Amino acid sequence: MLRLSVNKNEYLMVGQDVRITFLGGNENTLKLMVDAPREINVARGKAIEKRASAKQHVEEEKCLA
Repeated sequence: MLRLSVNKNEYLMVGQDVRITFLGGNENTLKLMVDAPREINVARGKAIEKRASAKQHVEEEKCLA
């Protein structure tokens, strides 16, 4: 795991194709820009967790039926 402090408009490269730029923020939020090829799936953690929870709920309903 990598933990670092960055300044506005600094960026990280993930591999050769993904660039994450830090646009700024405040005490509660951080604004990022992710530049990645269309073939790479970029998703928020909340969205992934919500989909997993919904899928689990559907599977539980199937077991009860």
